[in-house]
This record gives sequence, structure tokens and C-alpha cells, in this order.
Amino acid sequence: MDENPGVSEEYRMVSPWPLFVALGLPIAEIGILFGLVPLAVGGLFLFCGSIAGILRENEYVSSTWRGLAVLSVPVVAGGLALWYADGATASDLLIRAYSMIGTGVLMLVAGVGGDLFARDADIGI
Repeated sequence: MDENPGVSEEYRMVSPWPLFVALGLPIAEIGILFGLVPLAVGGLFLFCGSIAGILRENEYVSSTWRGLAVLSVPVVAGGLALWYADGATASDLLIRAYSMIGTGVLMLVAGVGGDLFARDADIGI
């Protein structure tokens, strides 16, 4: 009789991505809320990269790089919404908008560049 029926040595038991999602989202929120550009950029990269990794691990996307490039669109859209809201209100949201737009552009460049130049690289997923 087997102690662990249905469990094989070849399958990974735990996914590493939920930890990085749980870290990336609050770091990004703190950076955006307080206008701390390094935290906003790093947190958004960590959060969106983890989401792209989850999508690749579950085979919703064919490449992690393409998932990262697609996730850059809502980040840029959120930054543009903050930029628009800065003009409509008296608050100072420009540094937050610029950090989100910049992060989205960097994610797009990383996703397209990674898909073009690191196509055959094995990243362990």
C-alpha cells in the first residue's frame, strides 16, 4: 500500500509565485501611494512578473515574456488615468503617473526583447 497515492516525484508540489504576488502588490501600492519611485517600479515588476509566471505555469500563455508584455498595457493605462486625474484635480499625482507609465514601458520593452532574444532560454518553468 502506498502512503501518498497519486503523488509523483516528477511533479512540483508548491508554486513559488504566490509569495512573490503577495510581496509585489503591497510594495507597489506603498510606492505608488507615497510617490516612492523605486518601490513603485520594483513592486510593479515583481507583481506583474509573478502574474506572468503564474499564467505560463498554468499554460494560459505560451511565453512568460509575452504575458509580461500584455500585462504592461493595464499598467500604462493606470498611469495614464492618474495623469488625467492630476489635471482634473488639485492633487499632485504626476510622479505616481510617471512611475507607472515608465514601468509599463519598461515591462513592454522587456517582454518584447525577451521574446525576441531569449526565446530558447530555459527559465525553469
